Amino acid sequence: MADITPAPKGQGRAAPPRPTQPTQAQPARAQPTQAQPARARTRDPRLDVFRGLALITIFINHMPGTVFEDYTSRNFGFSDAAEAFVLMSGVAAGIAYAPGLLRRPLWPGLAHVWGRSWTLYLVHLFVTFWVMAVVAAGALWLDVTALLGKNNFGPVFQKPLDVMVGLPTLGHQFGYVNILPMYAVLLLGAPVMVWIAAWRKWAALAVSISIWVLAGQFRLNLPNYPNAGGWFFNPISWQLIFTVGLLTGMSLREGKRFVPRRGWLQALSGGFLVLALVWMKWDPMSSYMNRTLHAAYKAGVPFYLAGFDKTYLALPRLLHILALAYFLSSFGVVRRVCAMRWLEPVSVMGRQALPVFAFGTILSLTGQVLKGAFPPAWQLDAGLIAGGIVVLWALAVLRERARIRPAKPATAAPAPAATSPDSVAQAAA
Repeated sequence: MADITPAPKGQGRAAPPRPTQPTQAQPARAQPTQAQPARARTRDPRLDVFRGLALITIFINHMPGTVFEDYTSRNFGFSDAAEAFVLMSGVAAGIAYAPGLLRRPLWPGLAHVWGRSWTLYLVHLFVTFWVMAVVAAGALWLDVTALLGKNNFGPVFQKPLDVMVGLPTLGHQFGYVNILPMYAVLLLGAPVMVWIAAWRKWAALAVSISIWVLAGQFRLNLPNYPNAGGWFFNPISWQLIFTVGLLTGMSLREGKRFVPRRGWLQALSGGFLVLALVWMKWDPMSSYMNRTLHAAYKAGVPFYLAGFDKTYLALPRLLHILALAYFLSSFGVVRRVCAMRWLEPVSVMGRQALPVFAFGTILSLTGQVLKGAFPPAWQLDAGLIAGGIVVLWALAVLRERARIRPAKPATAAPAPAATSPDSVAQAAA
C-alpha cells in the first residue's frame, strides 16, 4: 500500500517535440524506440538514500553487543532494516524488470530477472564460505571459539556431510547470512506478479495477501536441511512486502503513485508510527498492549495477526514498514533532503546495494570475531562500526567508478537525452 518512490514533480507525459526539418546544420534526431523512450526517467534519490541507510543499519545490527545497535530503527518500531531493504528491493525490481517482462518475446525479460536471481545465489555462496573462513580463522588464531556454536555453525561439526548438501541447496543457512536466498526466490516468482499487475495491480496485491495468509495459517515455509523447521526469512510470507514494492516500482515507471497521497492516510500512518514508538518505549503501554495481544492469541487470533513473528512477517511488523514508507514518501521535503549533496556517501552505497550488503556481511562477522578477541569497550565498537562503514563506502565508490564508461564520440544522429529502459534497469538493480 505504501509508495516509497513516487515520480518526481513534472515528470508526467512529455510534450510531443515540434517537427523540424533536418538540415546540414541540424542533424535529424533519432526517433524514440523501445530502447529509447520519449519520456526521460531519473532516479528518485529517496530510494538510494533509504536503501543506503538500511544497509548501514543492517551492518550495525549484524554486529550485536555494540553501543550503537540501541539506536537503530528496530528500537523505535515493530519493523527493522530487513523489511525496509526487501520493500525497496521490490521497488527497484519493479523499475528494472517490469518493462522487459511485458514485452514480446518473453524470454529476454525472464532471462534478465532469473539471471539476477542466479547472481544472488552465487553471491550468497561466496559470502557463506567467506563467513565460514572468518569464523574458523578466529578460532584458529584468536582463540574465539564461542562463534562455532552460534549462528547455526554447530551442524558443520555435528553433521558435516549433511551440511555439505544443505549449503548449496540453501537448506542450511548461517545466521546473518540468510536474506539473499529469500531475495533470490522472490525474484524467481516476480514475473508472475508483474503479469498479474499488468492486468490489475490490486489483483496482484490480493493474490499476494492471500498467499501471506495461507503461509501463516498453515505454517508454509521452505524446508531446512539438515536441521528441522524452515527458513528464517520465509519467502512465502515475505513475498507480500516485496510485491508491494514491486507494484510501487511499476507505478513509478508510469509516473504515478501506487497509493495516492491523501491527508487522512498521512495522519493514519503517522499515528500508527507514534503508537509503535510509545509501545516500544513506555513500559506501562508496552505491558498493556502485549497482554492484550497475548489474550487475543489465547482467544484464537492467529499468531501472524497477534504477534511479532519475523519469519512469517506478522501483521504489526508489516503494518509498521508500510506506514513508515507511506509517511516518508508523502512529504516533498523528504525528497529534497535526500537529494542534498551531503547525503551522497549514503546514496552511493544504496546504488551499489549488492556488493555493499555482501561485503558488509563478511565485515560484520569479522567484527564479531574481533569483539570476542578483545575486552569490551566502546572505543572498539566505534572503531569497528566507523571503520566498516568507511570501507563499505569506499567499495561503493570504486564500484560506481568502474561502471562509468567513456563518452562515445558525437555522431551525425545523437541519441536524445532520455534514459533507456536498460540503463534504468541497470541503475535500479
